[in-house]
Amino acid sequence: MTQDDILRMAREAGLTTMAHDSRIARFASLLVAAQREKVAHWMRNLGYATGHGDTIEDLLDHLGTQIAEGLEAEVLMEREACADICDQHASVEGIAQRCAEQIRSRGKK
Repeated sequence: MTQDDILRMAREAGLTTMAHDSRIARFASLLVAAQREKVAHWMRNLGYATGHGDTIEDLLDHLGTQIAEGLEAEVLMEREACADICDQHASVEGIAQRCAEQIRSRGKK
């Protein structure tokens, strides 16, 4: 929610007049900053970076990117670990080696 959203809602609710606009604008600014800081604090506690963007939407977009990159890395590591197990149990016929190759090739699609 942006400061403009809060001001619009205050006007729609009849809470503001020209004399009150500056106070409500200040309140909206404080509210938006508090929301952003809450999200940033949560992200920092979980080890995510928060240096991108000034809005909650910016933080959430960046968080989504970081999570997607982390999941992709985890999937690649798990695939490689499975293929390594197959390599360790390679048989004379090469069945385990073919399994390892197929597991690794799944990541190249």
